[in-house]
Amino acid sequence: MTRTPLFNRVAIIGLGLIGSSIVRGAMALGLATELVTTDASADVRQRAAELGLGHRIAGSSAEAANDADLVIACVPVGACGAVAKEIAPHLKAGAIVSDVGSVKTAVLKDMAQYLPDTVDFIPAHPVAGTEHSGPDAGFAELFVNRWCILTPSEQAAPEAVERLKAFWQALGANVETMTAEHHDLVLAITSHLPHLIAYTIVGTAEELEGVTESEVLKFSAGGFRDFTRIAASDPTMWRDVFLNNKDAVLEMLGEFQEDLSKLTRAIRRGDGEALFDHFTRTRAIRRGIVNIGQDAAGADFGRPHPHLPPKDDGKS
Repeated sequence: MTRTPLFNRVAIIGLGLIGSSIVRGAMALGLATELVTTDASADVRQRAAELGLGHRIAGSSAEAANDADLVIACVPVGACGAVAKEIAPHLKAGAIVSDVGSVKTAVLKDMAQYLPDTVDFIPAHPVAGTEHSGPDAGFAELFVNRWCILTPSEQAAPEAVERLKAFWQALGANVETMTAEHHDLVLAITSHLPHLIAYTIVGTAEELEGVTESEVLKFSAGGFRDFTRIAASDPTMWRDVFLNNKDAVLEMLGEFQEDLSKLTRAIRRGDGEALFDHFTRTRAIRRGIVNIGQDAAGADFGRPHPHLPPKDDGKS
């Protein structure tokens, strides 16, 4: 698809799942006259060249950011500050600088201290992803009908926010703007805590003495199987998320532990009514997610199923 580019030069720093998906979508839609990409790993840069991820592969973040109109750091949260420090001297006046991290307060603090006043700093979080990572994992449609949350710095110009909003909308995302603090609280319950629970449950299963690993794998029912998908997410990214959003995560974890204690008491006391009421409320949340188009209503979450084996009619 060809359209009038939204930006002349766009720099994407970091070519994992999110970064490579942005590049694929922006190239397919013609959102930039030139897409310059890079990654800290030389192997990833070589693979990006093989995959055609960008019009030009830069050897460093500083080189990629030079003269760019939009720079997006697609790196783990813990690396955002170092990226900002490296690119700061090379940013042109009027450039928009953003990121894609799952935590916003820490990113706002870590990056803003290095960025010049002449740029518009607008942290962002595309709430999309899979359990896969790396430049081969990306795909152009990743952000379609998903949310992208913008948390602009106080100095960011409204027109710059609108330009970045248009970029994400062109990639298919729904865009919402909120403060970094509110973002971190919301995502602590909708994303960070579920990942923490998934990592814990899968780890608990691994440590059970009375159940062998082969049984865990062989008899994994739908619930455990879905937890393993979440727990397969990038370890570096999620380590940084929990370290950089610990206050909000700990607050939500406290709420969760209180609710878990209530369910524990209900099970111990045989209080079927309390269990039924709780499960009815949570089922309604699932239906609400499907109704607003944030997941599919297909059986088994839309997973494909094999056909039955051919009928044996006894003939040879």
